Amino acid sequence: MLLVLILLTLLLPIGAGAEEIIGGHEVKPHSHPYMAFVKSVDIEGNRRYCGGFLVQDDFVLTAAHCRNSSLHRSMTVTLGAHNIKAKEETQQIIPVAKAIPHPDYNDTDLSNDIMLLKLESKAKRTKAVRPLKLPRPNAQVRPGDVCRVAGWGIRSFDDTKGSARLQEAELIIQKDEECKKYFHIYFKKMEICAGDPKKIQATSKGDSGGPLVCKNKAYGVVSSGSNKTISSGVFIKVVYFLPWIRRNMKRL
Repeated sequence: MLLVLILLTLLLPIGAGAEEIIGGHEVKPHSHPYMAFVKSVDIEGNRRYCGGFLVQDDFVLTAAHCRNSSLHRSMTVTLGAHNIKAKEETQQIIPVAKAIPHPDYNDTDLSNDIMLLKLESKAKRTKAVRPLKLPRPNAQVRPGDVCRVAGWGIRSFDDTKGSARLQEAELIIQKDEECKKYFHIYFKKMEICAGDPKKIQATSKGDSGGPLVCKNKAYGVVSSGSNKTISSGVFIKVVYFLPWIRRNMKRL
């Protein structure tokens, strides 16, 4: 129970119903053509919003906690969006045929917090819709590397609604030793910690599932964000899960 309380107070789960990057800025419309807006609805009609990113014409990668577990009823993915509250001509709204959370996902400590979404139909590639490349096996980011993260999450800790337009921030890869100080639960083998202790720039509610982009490739998936005392966030390490990702995309 203590671990659960620590997790809830220090690792705000992102995507449990809120929509932006804290301290970020609005991006040029459709400059991130891989971004996906994921909506999950449970059997009682409750909605959960998350980010995600297109990795293949018919697959989106996101966080496992973005699915309403056994209460899950339906999911849809919106591609080609900048303003998620507007009906843009660039948008493609595609139902999810199958949600594939990692079999070892643990909703208590958020380990293995990664999920593939198989789309009912392939996305049509346009200037506003295009997959993001995955890193090569054994590729690494190092402490001090600057990466980018985007999402439709809250813009400040006092914000409850967030912006409708896609936001972005630059985050610095932190040392695993520092991440263990920030977070009581941190798995360096499968996670990356990124932020900037000198600036208030981080992921938070609603950014879950979005990509941590380094060297124009997806090195991380947003899992846990910052709070008022922690300016870094935890990202699932894509390289560690590459075999699982490729195996499942090939299977379906």
